[in-house]
Amino acid sequence: MDASPNHSHATTLQLTENFYQSLLDNMKIGVIVCNAAGHIIYLNETYASFLGIDPAAQIGKHATEVVENSRLHIVAQTGQAEINYPHEFKDKSFVVHRVPIREGNEIIAVLGLVLFSGADIVKRLAVQLSHLQTKLQMYESELQTVHGTHYTFDSIVGSSDALGRIKEEALKATLNDFPVLITGESGTGKEIIAQAIHADSARRSYPFVRVNCAAIPKELFEAELFGYERGAFTGADRRGKAGKFEVANLGTIFLDEIGDLPLETQPKLLRVLEMKEFERIGGNRLIHSDFRVIAATNQKLMEKVADGSFRADLFYRLNVIALDIPALRNRQEDIIPLAHHFMRCSETCVMSDATTLDQAAENLLLGHHWPGNARELRNVIEQALVAAKSGPITVDDLPFYLQPSVKKKFGIRRTSTLKEYLRAAEIHAIQEALAAAGNNKSMAARQLGIHRTLLYNKMNKLGIKIKS
Repeated sequence: MDASPNHSHATTLQLTENFYQSLLDNMKIGVIVCNAAGHIIYLNETYASFLGIDPAAQIGKHATEVVENSRLHIVAQTGQAEINYPHEFKDKSFVVHRVPIREGNEIIAVLGLVLFSGADIVKRLAVQLSHLQTKLQMYESELQTVHGTHYTFDSIVGSSDALGRIKEEALKATLNDFPVLITGESGTGKEIIAQAIHADSARRSYPFVRVNCAAIPKELFEAELFGYERGAFTGADRRGKAGKFEVANLGTIFLDEIGDLPLETQPKLLRVLEMKEFERIGGNRLIHSDFRVIAATNQKLMEKVADGSFRADLFYRLNVIALDIPALRNRQEDIIPLAHHFMRCSETCVMSDATTLDQAAENLLLGHHWPGNARELRNVIEQALVAAKSGPITVDDLPFYLQPSVKKKFGIRRTSTLKEYLRAAEIHAIQEALAAAGNNKSMAARQLGIHRTLLYNKMNKLGIKIKS
């Protein structure tokens, strides 16, 4: 005989209530439910057994009568759940959840769950968390060492109006996240400006990741910049590797020598700069990275755009804030302050009593063309500190190629390039070594610290003949 619909529904409801009653009574956690006034309306067998009481006899009592430090009635008043709260009872520690039960906008009950083994678990998790935090701090420290900055705006030395304008524009760039393009000859300090912008921006606590675009083979471009999953290609790290853009998340990526980036890789870079998302090689997961881009080059990008070797759309994406650093020869007021700055920076590396330059040495520095810019000036000062005995640095302590007599001998002009200076320096050094060795090439090579064959090759290349 078929059961009537009403009878079937009642039976189902009764079975459901019995099922949940049995479920709650057999759970290995304590369950207690009170109404909005804090009076108990349910207590399961597990909790009652732990308390050593009859569950049925507790119905209607206030929760604090059964568990003196209960907070169920407080949660009923505040409506704020308390999850994973520590709870002390009978000299034992537990973890409890207290959750308000709502019907519409009204709180009608509060559910309490007591995790008897939770405290031990939480303690173990706390120990593990402590270890993880220690490791995290160590990794953050290592990341800061590898991808941190060494230069700030205090590292930009000079008093010229031109440098002052650059610093002013760079300071403005710290207040936003727009791309920055820094141009200038080699050795003018483009990376110093880039690091200073990062170090003074809101991203200062996150990585500064340097990418030398001229040094990455085009075959490895995607692997270096976007990373790869394990087994992506032969020779790949079996653990996979995060790319530069992934590491730079929340920080700054510095694309140095951007003008040397091969044309075929430029569209891939442009897409990442515009979308700020990419996939690792061999992966299918889209990775989003929030980075700020700063690029630098010693090339004239507009000319490269005109001849088709640099994409116009990539140039305009990068050239939002443009900073062009003047060559050192065009800001003479900065030469002597920079020289003194390099002397102070080199004190710990070069044991010298020299702390200043005499007037003749200053005049010689001021009259030099500085094709290598500040990088060349630093090299000159370090050589002079090594050569100086005591007192101020003199003309005799400066590298030979700066001497007027040497310039005249080798035909070095004020506008000579750094390559021409270096060629003259090599000729002079080889001739001096040969003279000291009595034209013995093997002895001269040992004095120069090079192999005899290399000396022969340089002599042929530079047209140096042994005088009879």
